[in-house]
Amino acid sequence: MKYKKIVLAGGNGYLGKVLANYYSDKACEVVILSRHEKETDHNIRTVVWDGKTWGKWATELVNADILINLCGKNVNCRYTEQNKAEIFASRLLPTELLGQVIHELIEPPKLWINVTSATIYRHAEDRPQDEETGEIGEGFSVDVCKAWETAFNKYTTPKTRKITLRMAMVLGPRDGVFPRLLNLVKLGMGGRQGNGRQYMSWVHELDVARCTEWFADHSGLEGIFNCTAPDPVKNAELMHIIRRAYGCPFGLPSPEWLLEAGAPLIGTETELILKSRWVMPRRLLQSGFRFQNMMVDDAVMECLKG
Repeated sequence: MKYKKIVLAGGNGYLGKVLANYYSDKACEVVILSRHEKETDHNIRTVVWDGKTWGKWATELVNADILINLCGKNVNCRYTEQNKAEIFASRLLPTELLGQVIHELIEPPKLWINVTSATIYRHAEDRPQDEETGEIGEGFSVDVCKAWETAFNKYTTPKTRKITLRMAMVLGPRDGVFPRLLNLVKLGMGGRQGNGRQYMSWVHELDVARCTEWFADHSGLEGIFNCTAPDPVKNAELMHIIRRAYGCPFGLPSPEWLLEAGAPLIGTETELILKSRWVMPRRLLQSGFRFQNMMVDDAVMECLKG
């Protein structure tokens, strides 16, 4: 096996399952830190923690090859005061706790990747945002991202290399955004959302996993990286590509007023749909990483294959 141990904190969600499956044949064991018990599946085992207090789970971090932090309440909800508090706490508390434990361990993980969000950048329709020239935005979601990254850097970890991975919209066949967009297409409602001019940066789930391995294999890499394919597309174009790939000739659009009216009914916020996220992976490309799914047309076809 290439690795001895991979640890996924908060790894029982969609992306955690992708990463666990990816590393299951590359590591002797994959450990998921979760609030809920689960039976061991071959070399993937679950260790219970609460994400708030030091416990026996901390021994799992000793000399791990990679720790990937995926903790955080799903932001696909209404931004009530209670939900806002939970969104903050579910990210900041586990991240600070992991930092404290790593700071104290004699043999900490070799690499710690903190998966955050590319929504930290401003609404951008004029130019792409990268790690060096991107401009930080404003609003609740941006405040969450900034606080999250601050928590990640609260403790010094001289023996552990750290990567802040600003994640774009992840495309995969079984969960996440793509099945929901495909369902809209199947219902004949797969037209543009809002004016359709907002950019949608994306990355295929396989490339998410591949880039974490890339970081592990290249010890000179650290700091902030955007995890997004180098082919961002506008909303109208993405919906057209999905319709064409599925074989649906038309799709009714969803104007902004309709989205605003419907968001409270389905328990979400229009920002998740209407914010223009034009983000580029400058540092990943400079490091030599090559995306397996570089173009959105190919990624959509891969998702449809399942």
